[in-house]
Amino acid sequence: MIHAWHDVTPGAEELPLPSHFRAVIEIPKGSSNKYELDKGSGLLKLDRVLSSAVYYPANYGFIPQTLAEDDDPLDVLVYCTEEIPPMTICEARAVGMMTMIDQGQPDHKIIAVLVQDPIYGERHKVEDFPGHIFKMLRRFFEDYKTLEDKEVEVDEMKSAEEAHRIINECLERYEKARRMGKMKGL
Repeated sequence: MIHAWHDVTPGAEELPLPSHFRAVIEIPKGSSNKYELDKGSGLLKLDRVLSSAVYYPANYGFIPQTLAEDDDPLDVLVYCTEEIPPMTICEARAVGMMTMIDQGQPDHKIIAVLVQDPIYGERHKVEDFPGHIFKMLRRFFEDYKTLEDKEVEVDEMKSAEEAHRIINECLERYEKARRMGKMKGL
């Protein structure tokens, strides 16, 4: 059985990392179900149904073979005109990044577009998006844990170059942890 975190390569065919990468989708846009990777098995598990009246404004998942500061794969939101089903691998391009503080820990969210999408695929930086899209994104992350009595602080959108830096750091952190035998599910 393939493990989505460890066995899927992050590099997209003939496209350079870190600007382009493969993403594994966990949650389709429009969903109020919070699915997440079960690190031990590589399958998806239903973590919870969001307790607030909100839904994911973009397809949500992770970049394989990355390790973020919260000991999870690096999160990515993939903007696309369509919902992408869970456990789908897609080619994405980083256009920016949003950083949150979630329960006291930094939690980076790479903002990306689906490379093959005829509408979103033309966007290369956050400034190419209507401002309202990121107002909705920010509000989603500010509100989605409110009724669980958990606080989240959301920072401003960062550039694609800042996203590239974080992707590289998370690729290196994963590689080091894997070499040291510290990866769950291997």
